Amino acid sequence: MRNISRRKPKPVVAPEPEPASILDSYVATAPSAQNAVDVFAGEWSSTLPLADVTAGPIPLFEDDRVAWAIERFGGVAGQRVLELGPLEGGHTYALLRAGADVTAIEAQTRAYLKCLIAKELLGMSGARFLLGDFMAYLRDNPEHVDICFASGVLYHMENPAELLSLVARVSDRAMFWTQYYDHEVIQRRMSLFKRLRFRPAEQANYDGFTYTRHERRYGVRLRSLQFIGGTAVYSCWMTLDDIIAGLKHFGFKKVEIGFHDREHVNGPAVCLACSKV
Repeated sequence: MRNISRRKPKPVVAPEPEPASILDSYVATAPSAQNAVDVFAGEWSSTLPLADVTAGPIPLFEDDRVAWAIERFGGVAGQRVLELGPLEGGHTYALLRAGADVTAIEAQTRAYLKCLIAKELLGMSGARFLLGDFMAYLRDNPEHVDICFASGVLYHMENPAELLSLVARVSDRAMFWTQYYDHEVIQRRMSLFKRLRFRPAEQANYDGFTYTRHERRYGVRLRSLQFIGGTAVYSCWMTLDDIIAGLKHFGFKKVEIGFHDREHVNGPAVCLACSKV
């Protein structure tokens, strides 16, 4: 009886896909605002104040938190405002309509390009959008501004106390909207806050200010083109008491609280209007 060797079957190789054509990136319809928005179709967070244009679900271009802060500052007309993390330009738009001169710094390249699209579509000629890390910008001791707007960025910092310090260095007035760490609320609602997974708390000190760090990893969220967090793989949350104490430590004598929502869908949140006088 002959030994019949069994040959391994040849692997099935799938045919390589046809190379994409540069023509696929061309727009074949007449120019429209929707065409510009659709460059980032499905990635927008904000609803744009334009008729017959579909973008995102959140009304950030008509945000009551910005109106509240502007009222607390006695208006912003003729004021130089530095905005940190404009996302898609919604708060920039509101500040411009109130008469401010705005410089906004965005590190996420896709968000930055969406800001430029919004600027073009809405005629935001008074805004200057810069692409880069606002922490690096602030560390370079930039020129003093009248007001600093920092909405949705503090809880995305590796070292949130440093941001409080740098904002106090560059301006005498500041607006923060931020999530914050509240152990009772987060533990009680952990089944809802599936994206919030904190490491054990640690004590930290920055420039003479001692606070508690609650480190949170972004995890799989970093794989999404819709990720709008910080520039590292983790961020650190502070308690509300620590945030207010830090603001006062770095020179903000007056801290007003608005839009305080311990049951916010993404974790406890608060809006703060801060002043050194």
